[in-house]
Amino acid sequence: MAGNNSLLEKLDGLEARYEEVSTLITDPHVIGDQKRYVKLTKEYKDLGRIMEARKAYVGCLQNVEDAKEMLALEDDPETKEMLRQELSESEQRIPELEEEIKLLLVPADPEDDKNVIMEIRGGTGGDEAALFAGDLFRMYSKYIEMKGWKMAVSSYSEGAVGGYKEIIFSVTGEGVYGILKYESGVHRVQRVPATETQGRVHTSAATVAVLPEAEEFDVEINEGAIKWDTFRSSGAGGQNVNKVESGVRARYMWRNPNTGVEEEILVECTETRDQPKNKERALARLRTFIYDKEHQKYIDDIASKRKTMVSTGDRSAKIRTYNYPQGRITDHRIGYTIYNLSAFMDGNIQDCIDHLIVAENAERLKESEL
Repeated sequence: MAGNNSLLEKLDGLEARYEEVSTLITDPHVIGDQKRYVKLTKEYKDLGRIMEARKAYVGCLQNVEDAKEMLALEDDPETKEMLRQELSESEQRIPELEEEIKLLLVPADPEDDKNVIMEIRGGTGGDEAALFAGDLFRMYSKYIEMKGWKMAVSSYSEGAVGGYKEIIFSVTGEGVYGILKYESGVHRVQRVPATETQGRVHTSAATVAVLPEAEEFDVEINEGAIKWDTFRSSGAGGQNVNKVESGVRARYMWRNPNTGVEEEILVECTETRDQPKNKERALARLRTFIYDKEHQKYIDDIASKRKTMVSTGDRSAKIRTYNYPQGRITDHRIGYTIYNLSAFMDGNIQDCIDHLIVAENAERLKESEL
C-alpha cells in the first residue's frame, strides 16, 4: 500500500503513542495527579480523532488497490463498471482525507476547549459606543443560545442612554474558546445615532476581549492573601437586593512575571443573590485575569509569527466594521464582506467564524509544512 506514503508513516508512529496513553489514563498514579490526568485525557481524545481518520484513510487506500486488482481480472462489463465507480469514489476521497489528517496533525491551540470570560467595552463615541456595546452583547447572547452554550453575566455598567459602558460575562460549553477567540479586538460601527438631528453617519467603536477561563491548576493563587469586601447589589431583584450584602469584591496583590512589578487586581461579582456563589465566581475571574496576563507573552509570540493575525494577537486591532446605512459587515482580517447586517446582529455570525477558521487552518498548515 503506497510504499512511500510519509503521511502513513507519521500516523503509524502516533498509533503506539495512542496505545500508551490509553494505558496511562487507567493508571491509579496518573489519576491521582489531576494536572497530568487532565492533560493525558485530552491527548487521548485528540489522538482518538486522528486514529479514526487513519482507519478511514487506510481503508480507502486498500479499496483503491483491491478495485485495481479486480478490474484487471474481471471480464463482466457490468461488474467492471461497478468497480470503476468504486475506484473513482475512493480516489476522490483520498485527497479529502489527507487534508483532514494534515489539519488534525497540526498541534491545536491548547486553549481551544476552554470556557471563556468575555468583556465588551464601549470605546470611542460616548453614548453611541455604549449602545453599540449593547448591540454586540445581544448578538453574542443570541449566538450563544443557538450553539446551546450557557452564559452568565458577572458584572455590568449601563450607558447613560442604554447599552453598556462595559459588560463582563462567562460562556460555558464545548470548544467555546476555539470558536469565540476570533471575536477579540475592536469592532467599529458606522451609523446615524438616534441623537443626531442632521442625519450624519458617525463612527464609534467597542472592544471585545475573549479570555480562556483558567482551570484551578493553571494558576496558583494564595487564597489567604485575598482581601474580600461585600456590598449590596444594585439592579432588579425587589426588596432583597438592598437588604442583603450579596455582592463581593476581591483585591489581590500579584507580581506580574512579565514586568516583575506588583499589581493590585480588583474583581467584583454581583451575579447571584448567594454570596458564596459570587465568591466562587469572583475567584474564577481572578484566576482568568492572572492566567490571561501570564499568557499574554505566549499570545504575543504567536502573533509575531502570524502574518494575518486571524485569531490571536493585538487586541487594539480593528477587526470588523458594521456599516448600517449599507447593511454591510466587513471583517478586515480576511477581507470578508456580506450584506446581511440585520441577520448578523441577530446572532448569525457562524459563516464569518467559519471563514476565519478556514483562513487560520490554511496558515497553520503552511507553518507546519505538512
